[in-house]
Amino acid sequence: MDTKVATEIFKVFAKINPKPTTELKYKNNFELLISVILSAQATDVSVNKATKNLFKLANNPKAVLQLGLTGLKQEIRTIGLYNNKAKNIIKTCERLITQHNGRVPKDREALEQLPGVGRKTANVILNTAFSKPTIAVDTHVFRVANRTGLAKGDSPIKVEYGLLSIIPDSYLMNAHHHLILHGRYICLARKPLCYKCHIAKHCAFKEKTCEPN
Repeated sequence: MDTKVATEIFKVFAKINPKPTTELKYKNNFELLISVILSAQATDVSVNKATKNLFKLANNPKAVLQLGLTGLKQEIRTIGLYNNKAKNIIKTCERLITQHNGRVPKDREALEQLPGVGRKTANVILNTAFSKPTIAVDTHVFRVANRTGLAKGDSPIKVEYGLLSIIPDSYLMNAHHHLILHGRYICLARKPLCYKCHIAKHCAFKEKTCEPN
């Protein structure tokens, strides 16, 4: 897609929602990190339900380790893949204490060395916690970028680089939140709500849906 069209798309997004952000509920960087780890292949709603009580019991690495693996599993058992996620969270808490003084690191390399943290999770933390203009490509962003023609690619990394190359700097900070929310509520996977879409005239998707009778 041409940069001019991309600019128009994000201009519309910014007008509709000037300050988009994650729908995960958190009060500090550690809570955000844990929530993002838990959100892999799970909805933000399910994560928020589980962390509401979890963070009352433990909202820092030391407290989570005191809770222990069994206690942690009990709190997150409603979330998909909770066994593996619990193991990764325990290991991450240990590493945060031994290598980062209990704090969430600010650089990508250190973040990606934490168990359960990949590039997408690192990008979310860098953007949301540390105000870095990164693009976290989840399933929503991947779908919206390909479907609209903003950045076509057969892998998240290709889509990420494609988006970074086309989105104006002034919109980069909020771009992945705009795309996630658009994919979650308008550009749905099975049947996009094109008749409600504010960027429809800029979208390359040919099979646009009409409003139901």
